[in-house]
Amino acid sequence: MDLGLNGRKAIVCASSRGLGKACAIALANEGCFVVINGREARQLETTADEIGAMTGRRPLTVAADLSTAEGRQLLLASCGEPDILVTNNGGPKPGRLGDWDHAAWVGALEANMLSAILLIQAVVGGMRSRRFGRIINITSAMVKSPRLPLGLSTAARAGLTAFSKALSTETVRDNVTINNLLPERIETDRLRYMIDTLARAKGTGLEEARAEMLRPVAAGRFGRPEEFAAACAFLCSVQASYICGQNLQIDGGSYEGLI
Repeated sequence: MDLGLNGRKAIVCASSRGLGKACAIALANEGCFVVINGREARQLETTADEIGAMTGRRPLTVAADLSTAEGRQLLLASCGEPDILVTNNGGPKPGRLGDWDHAAWVGALEANMLSAILLIQAVVGGMRSRRFGRIINITSAMVKSPRLPLGLSTAARAGLTAFSKALSTETVRDNVTINNLLPERIETDRLRYMIDTLARAKGTGLEEARAEMLRPVAAGRFGRPEEFAAACAFLCSVQASYICGQNLQIDGGSYEGLI
């Protein structure tokens, strides 16, 4: 299927590794000019080389912390009139309620809610005037299935979800869609970190912790980043213009709720 994205300009946040990187690859394969972002310049250049070798389209790199105004300004300046914005950022570490002071909450909101909202605010007007835009927020399955150890991430990303839903009802009339992808148990560095954290917390081996993490996944396996990225690319497509304000779970069928 031709997704109609050839020549489109895409910003993919936090894309030197993991799900962001996979989405950047998928969009480059569709013919997009892609800007990738990360905090570590060396890792970012390595990723750009890999994507260029894989797709024939080496992305532009912007080393910046998107939790800061300076970082966001640098990223936006690198790509005038973007057609696609994929927001993404690493989540806070799991913890306990008593561990989270005021600074921890503010940090989570800056990283996982406000940074995305401010980027959306910066690009959505231009998208609407050009009558094409695709905004994808990579959030978390915890938005719909909250767990207290991930409370910082869940609260911040739920706020982003609510804002995006409200805005999407206005932008869709101008062919600007806003949707959220909710990953769960995708084989990335983040999942490996969670497995390692579980093993240390329970005093077990990595294989036992991995098996415990896999147990609730209905598909019986962890997801692959390219599967997640394929959903992102489709939601960015011309064919997806009537899909807006949705939360698509990429979780191997594990969500137990009806809606």
